[in-house]
Amino acid sequence: MDQQAVEIIFDCLPLRSVGRLDVPMDASPKFRQRCERIKGAIQKHGSHNSYFLHDAKCTFRLTNDDAVGILQFSFEGTVLTDIDDSQTESCDLRIELVRETCDWLTEPVVEWFESTVCQAVRIEFNRYIDAGDLEQAKKRVEEIQATSDNAGGYVGMYL
Repeated sequence: MDQQAVEIIFDCLPLRSVGRLDVPMDASPKFRQRCERIKGAIQKHGSHNSYFLHDAKCTFRLTNDDAVGILQFSFEGTVLTDIDDSQTESCDLRIELVRETCDWLTEPVVEWFESTVCQAVRIEFNRYIDAGDLEQAKKRVEEIQATSDNAGGYVGMYL
């Protein structure tokens, strides 16, 4: 199996799709914390041309052996695009090393790779835009919002 040297996965929430900033009273602590981080992202960056990435990982493969030379980071935060949503302009991410198989790893190397995560996410988000996935994400959110509006604000449990 031929793997990429850098693998990035994420879920994307267009912040312009967030209609309400209040957290449901019965929200779990984990969901409540995510809602607060999304609210903070909107307060810091606004809702236009800004996208909240979550459930995200960036994996670097430094060798051709799956057992040696892997650095995996989790990340969450905001990606900002240009006015046309055609190019990534910047990232504001919280990044954490969650797994590594490099016995030669040092703290300065970890810090360098953390900054590299931002660069890799910028490139990957441009690929996401180019593939049309950003438009599809916006359409899915619009459909959910329309369904919610038609149902008086209730779509179903956990939505």
